[in-house]
Amino acid sequence: MVLREVPRESRSCEPVLKWAGGKARLLPEIVKRLPSRKLWTGGYFEPFVGGAAVFFHLVPAHARLSDWNPELVHLYTVIRDDVEGLIADLGRHMHDRTYYYAVRAIDPETLSPIERASRTIFLNRTCFNGLYRVNQRGLFNVPFGKYDNPTLCPTDRLRAAARALEGVSIAQGDFEAAVAEAKRGDFVYFDPPYVPLTPTASFTNYTSSSFGVEAQRRLAQVFTDLGKRGVRCLLSNSDTPLVRELYAGHHIDGVLAPRAISRDGEGRKAVGEVLVRNYA
Repeated sequence: MVLREVPRESRSCEPVLKWAGGKARLLPEIVKRLPSRKLWTGGYFEPFVGGAAVFFHLVPAHARLSDWNPELVHLYTVIRDDVEGLIADLGRHMHDRTYYYAVRAIDPETLSPIERASRTIFLNRTCFNGLYRVNQRGLFNVPFGKYDNPTLCPTDRLRAAARALEGVSIAQGDFEAAVAEAKRGDFVYFDPPYVPLTPTASFTNYTSSSFGVEAQRRLAQVFTDLGKRGVRCLLSNSDTPLVRELYAGHHIDGVLAPRAISRDGEGRKAVGEVLVRNYA
């Protein structure tokens, strides 16, 4: 793996968002399963970027980040292109219940690029458990969170993220299109919406379109096809019979991952997940 020639402190930084299914706590397990230098000689693709914990830890030399969530894509683009403008705009927000619901009700597409990105961070840092969820109309609908004094502008993290994102391709779109140009020597990390462990445990509605069984099957086929082209892939998902069936022809490692988001502390116990590789 080759890292861009940037200051050492920016080669590994913290995510700027709290994200359902974020991989900060699973990083040690992910890192030790990365392809060797002999196998990973090209670029890095992350089609479900989410909180981008893996990207921000690695800061690979050539990266393409994408997601179906337009607010995520917009936010990372603004961080990359005008982080100081974003930091300045975050200063106008306040931690107040009435103000929160007023900001939540704003159509993000009516805002300027800076204001739209600022809204995303503000909502993420003041909503219930940092959850991102939208309804069928695509409207953010998470209630106000219970925090005493949340950090509304994580200045240092934002500036470090801007350095990490310098020169990175960021796009919105379907995961299959996002990796269409991946070639031998490239590496893809897939972190899709997980197959739910129970009917009520799904966090797949981070966009107005759910990520159901057919999408999981299509992803598994893309994963297999990439391997045939010499593209190394690593995927995380829940440890369920469906996931083990879909990736039965690949290396599957069971791991325990602490839940970062739940209604209470008891619900944040470690749960079974899998890391799937198409390489030895």
